[in-house]
Amino acid sequence: MSSNPINLTLRFLLELSALFAMGVWGWQKGEGFMRFVLAIGIPLIAAAIWGIFRVPNDPGAAPVAIPGVMRLMYEVVFFGFASWALMDVNYVTLGWGMAIIVIIHYIISYDRIFWMIKK
Repeated sequence: MSSNPINLTLRFLLELSALFAMGVWGWQKGEGFMRFVLAIGIPLIAAAIWGIFRVPNDPGAAPVAIPGVMRLMYEVVFFGFASWALMDVNYVTLGWGMAIIVIIHYIISYDRIFWMIKK
């Protein structure tokens, strides 16, 4: 089920939304020049880690291969921080909405979760 095009599209949109949420949080928490550093830097670092540290064949080659459990933990931190960040800047409904959609996505992607745990 995790390779269904609709689910893959949802995952991609969740990833983009999470990066946007991190940028909004950085913008709201920073002042002056630091606003730009945080709003651009946090999502950039999160995206770089997301793309570099991967489980082999999930999908494609991994630049830096890591165990599936470590990748799963990073994904929980990634989406958890994004949801919390929205709540922290008073977008509580959006934060909870994102958290609920992420949980539903991972329930639907149970086969990927089991595969990552076995890797």
